[in-house]
Amino acid sequence: MTQKATAQQKNTWLFLILIMPIIFFFFLYLFGTNRYNLPTYYAIDSTKVEGRWKVRYQTLPAFTFVNQYGEKFTRQSIKEDEVYVVDFFFTKCGNPTLCPHMSKELVRVQDMFAKNDKVKILSHTVDPDNDTPEVLRQYAEKYGAKRGKWHFLTGLKKDIYDLAYQGYKINAGEEKNTVTPEFLHATKFILMDGKGRIRGYYDAIEPKDVDRLITEVNVLLYAMKLEK
Repeated sequence: MTQKATAQQKNTWLFLILIMPIIFFFFLYLFGTNRYNLPTYYAIDSTKVEGRWKVRYQTLPAFTFVNQYGEKFTRQSIKEDEVYVVDFFFTKCGNPTLCPHMSKELVRVQDMFAKNDKVKILSHTVDPDNDTPEVLRQYAEKYGAKRGKWHFLTGLKKDIYDLAYQGYKINAGEEKNTVTPEFLHATKFILMDGKGRIRGYYDAIEPKDVDRLITEVNVLLYAMKLEK
């Protein structure tokens, strides 16, 4: 068997792995009970409406940042019919198994949804003192980020850390009592719907978990269409 044939078989299996959950989702939706519902995280309260319980979930708070082009990006920039993949990083991170690897995995996500303008990526720096829009633009170009598709966001340090803790429920911050600044951030990708609700967490340095993210982006997109 040639290397070309082997590569084609691998690509075929990967396609089947990614598409089967979506087919299963539609089968259950049309002919049975749909149990492939993505979770919605952090319920706030619930009320009974016409005999049915309606749950209210946490949504992202207001924020104002700028992207790598110096364009303002706010909570209002998030559209209800879009899906967002979110991470936290910093450009000076020299560990090849962390930020650079995370960004490479996001390249894969971007490529998978290159023709779908309903899927966006938001990468927040945890080192805004260094990561100016100009620095972020250079970093974005290194990874082939498409304008309007993949936003690298910076702003006030407190606002970024507060959004990580309070909005996305992950760690992000700066280590104290160090000779040079050291920054901490969770190595997670976060899936968010257009209503600002968290729909999934994924290990950003584990390719199989990123495969699951890609699958569940597709599932969420279709589920949102069916809800209209």
